[in-house]
Amino acid sequence: MSATERLDLDDPHRFAFDATVQDAWRREAGAVLVLDRSAFYPEGGGQLADRGVLHAGDREVEVHDVQNDGGRVLHYVSALVPPGTSISGRLDRARRLEHMALHTGQHMLSRAFVDVARAETRSARLGAQAATLDLDRPSLADRLLQAAEDRVNEVVDDDRPVRTRTVTPEEAATLKLRRTPKVLGPVRIVEVEGFDQTPCGGTHCTRTAQVGPVKILDVHKHRGGLRVTFAAGRRTRRVLSAESASLRDLAARFSCAPTDVPGAVAKLERELRVTRESLGVARKGWATALATVLAATPDDPLVRTLEDLDRDALRSLAQGLTREGSRVVALAAPQGDTLAIVLARGPEGSLDCGVLLQSLAAELGGG
Repeated sequence: MSATERLDLDDPHRFAFDATVQDAWRREAGAVLVLDRSAFYPEGGGQLADRGVLHAGDREVEVHDVQNDGGRVLHYVSALVPPGTSISGRLDRARRLEHMALHTGQHMLSRAFVDVARAETRSARLGAQAATLDLDRPSLADRLLQAAEDRVNEVVDDDRPVRTRTVTPEEAATLKLRRTPKVLGPVRIVEVEGFDQTPCGGTHCTRTAQVGPVKILDVHKHRGGLRVTFAAGRRTRRVLSAESASLRDLAARFSCAPTDVPGAVAKLERELRVTRESLGVARKGWATALATVLAATPDDPLVRTLEDLDRDALRSLAQGLTREGSRVVALAAPQGDTLAIVLARGPEGSLDCGVLLQSLAAELGGG
């Protein structure tokens, strides 16, 4: 059976098309259709598949995945449509545009990292929740990260053409490509005018302004290199809108302007530090007074449940009460939904506190 004609390769802004079903078979969760032509992008090259619907007369079936099978594009759909049926397809436009912006933005960001930091991209993934690229550098200074982001957005603002063309391997060898082609035979080149040339089979914007703002969201070490999480276009707008809403909410809570939130948080941190220090002093004084009272208690063993003591304070108190003699002390204090227990004995005692504590824990079902 002949390969599917790939309409997406020539026109990434084609969101609707007509075709004929060439082959079809049932699956447990639906069916698979092979069309003679398709504008749906099959998953590959780090880019997720398109989604959408197919219409066959009055019937509508959902396309929930698309894969490439040796040149045939497999459409995983919600219901079977017989071979020979004429259909019309419609892509999820917002999803396609987001993928185009992310993929073009990834090319541009990878080029910018080469230019400003000599950092090569090992791999890239344009996921549904996060778009990432992995660099071959273990670390990069913040100024270089910012320089790469600024460089990309300068090219976005230039509104440069983004072109695709297919060349022979010999022609590809004469071009200044950012990376070596991974395919044998004809090579599809994506070129951002005057900025980047890369072999790629994905869908891309046709002008850099369509990429929209590009934003680096996170950077962390990953497998000896650096993983950069970024957003572009619509995804950048969603991220920035959510962050802006959170900042406005914090500003309302602090009764200040959004730009004053960092100062308000710093003030709150200072006040919290002072409060903790004061609380520590008060707790130490209370623990000292409590130790004096308990030391004068003749009970042996001394068993008490105490409030407002953390594990460290409980342990310190037990040790202070058993510095001499053979006295046995069992102290407990609530810790949220659990109960902390400390057993201790004086140096002249013979009780094995560890064994006793283990048996208590086993009986009570604790640790």
